[in-house]
Amino acid sequence: MQESAEIVRRVWRAAQLRRLPLWVGGALPWLALPSGPGLLAWGGWCAWDWARLRRRVKHEWSGWLDGAVPEMEDSSALLAHADSPVARLQRQRLLDRLDASVTKAQLRGIAKGRIAAGVPIVLTSAALAGMLWFAGQGKPQAGAQPPQPLAAAVAAPLSSLSVRVAPPAYTGVAASESAPRDLQVPEQTKVSWCLKDGAANTDSIELGNGEVLKPGKECASWTATESVLWRWRGKRYTLRVLPDQPPEITVTAPGQMVVELPENAGTAPMGVRIRDDYAIKRATLHMTLARGSGENVRFTDREMPLPASNDPKQRNWSKQWSLADLGMEPGDELYFFVRATDNATRPHTVQSPTYTLRMPAPPGEAEEESAAMPMLVKPQSLRSQRQIIIDTEQLVADMRATKMSEEAVRDRSQKIAGDQGMLRRRYGQFLGEESSLFADDEGGGEHGGHGGEEKQDILHQFGHAHDESENATLYDEDTKKVLRRALSAMWDAEKALRAIAPKTALPPEHKALEAIKELQQAERVYLHKTAFTPPPIKEEKRMSGDMDGTASYRREQAGPDQPVPDEVRTLVQALSNDGPLPALWTRTAHDWVRAKLTDDEQRLSAQRAIQDVADGCASCRPVLRAWLRAGAGQGQVLLQARPSVETPFVRGWREGVKP
Repeated sequence: MQESAEIVRRVWRAAQLRRLPLWVGGALPWLALPSGPGLLAWGGWCAWDWARLRRRVKHEWSGWLDGAVPEMEDSSALLAHADSPVARLQRQRLLDRLDASVTKAQLRGIAKGRIAAGVPIVLTSAALAGMLWFAGQGKPQAGAQPPQPLAAAVAAPLSSLSVRVAPPAYTGVAASESAPRDLQVPEQTKVSWCLKDGAANTDSIELGNGEVLKPGKECASWTATESVLWRWRGKRYTLRVLPDQPPEITVTAPGQMVVELPENAGTAPMGVRIRDDYAIKRATLHMTLARGSGENVRFTDREMPLPASNDPKQRNWSKQWSLADLGMEPGDELYFFVRATDNATRPHTVQSPTYTLRMPAPPGEAEEESAAMPMLVKPQSLRSQRQIIIDTEQLVADMRATKMSEEAVRDRSQKIAGDQGMLRRRYGQFLGEESSLFADDEGGGEHGGHGGEEKQDILHQFGHAHDESENATLYDEDTKKVLRRALSAMWDAEKALRAIAPKTALPPEHKALEAIKELQQAERVYLHKTAFTPPPIKEEKRMSGDMDGTASYRREQAGPDQPVPDEVRTLVQALSNDGPLPALWTRTAHDWVRAKLTDDEQRLSAQRAIQDVADGCASCRPVLRAWLRAGAGQGQVLLQARPSVETPFVRGWREGVKP
């Protein structure tokens, strides 16, 4: 194996020597600039190319040798893997002639034929470096800005201006004063520009939103409500505003939204972590205990403040509650959530999702049939769905462990199927069924001889008959859907059991149990009942046909497209050429950018473009034009819904459903 590893190293060395000029040549233009980011990007690409080349050599070296060296007899792969005695004999023959057959010149030829030199990549790297160099050379001339601000900046040092920042008191951030620079301040911070000597000043501070401030003997002040650019004597700075964030609530315990407590549980954990950017003013835990079932569910509310910590920015609270302290008994449910408020001038109040703790009901009360359907009087001989699952699993286990006779398997499977059928028919009564879910299927044997003579009741199938048995029940549509799902699963399980396939019956049996549990949980749904009070009818207008003052029943899905204002459209057209711009165009552009661009980075870039165009930069006009068009929302598509009424009969006719 050492000889095979040696030949792989020789091929890999030849491949690296072939690729080395590309790696070195591509770095030379970036060294000549010099450009640190360019060298870093080129180094990353070389590392990727090295790994890709390494992977190629690892998987393709045997094919390279077989194609270039006839003496290898297309058996180079045996140098790495020789499983049979004949293969090991051939491998030994190859090793004996390896040094004489594979020379350095042949390896260089193999690498030259299989690996590209990469000249286009070197040229691309040189072209990118050249473009970067030309861009750097053209920066001073591209602006074409008047030299007055620069001359003023040289004549008067910037150190004569100081910037004072006074954040709101609730943030706890201390006020500061510094020379002009880029700043990040909290929202509603008072920013003041003051002259140190207090002398009269003819220069002004230009804000990116169009405002102009003139500091003099008195400081010029501005309340930071949005991120802006500001300029003083030709130098531009950025003032970023950090909006106050609402508190973040994380419930650390329990780990799931719904927790089923074990029967022997005595405690339940709760844990909360709350964080805010400045301070948390108030945090409370709200708990609601639900007890009872059906129409007799009672709710008890409880509110508890969470204690503060040493750090006002966060509150970490956890407690291992005893179920007695929570007042929970078997069959109860506890819902809880956390609400937190920060100390902002306009406080933010957030609320966590609602978590649920459930205690299992006593065995006598946990039967899913009686819990899901309180009106059902369960006979003693009726088995539960869980018992049917247990019997089926036991039958499958006995079939695997012991050699049961076909007759015994058939008897037990038919017995379980009978229990499943009785339970299915019992639940079918709540949908108005007399015997089963699929009466037509069960009675197919009796009516099979009629064939096409059966009458097709299309209206009964596709229409909405108010005298249907299912519509005569007192359950809502969602409950009926769950019942249908349970009955359908029971029917599939019964068919599998009748076919002596108990293993196939287990999945639908579990689906039926899940549906029954969903009916149990649907009991404790508490909704505030609201009554509908129709407006009074004006008897004098009734049956008169007068439509004045009536409102349309159609709901507007999307309003009409808001057109671009004429002044903005005129400005965009003027920016397309080198002609003069409209009067007061800066105010139009600032108002449009402030109203349409909500992202801070986009708004700052648009403000920078406005200032550049105002300074006379002709090459900046397309940039400003693009930002104005972006604010107009190019490519918006508004959808308007068209009201239509489609009955089940029309839907069945359109879809081609056969009755």
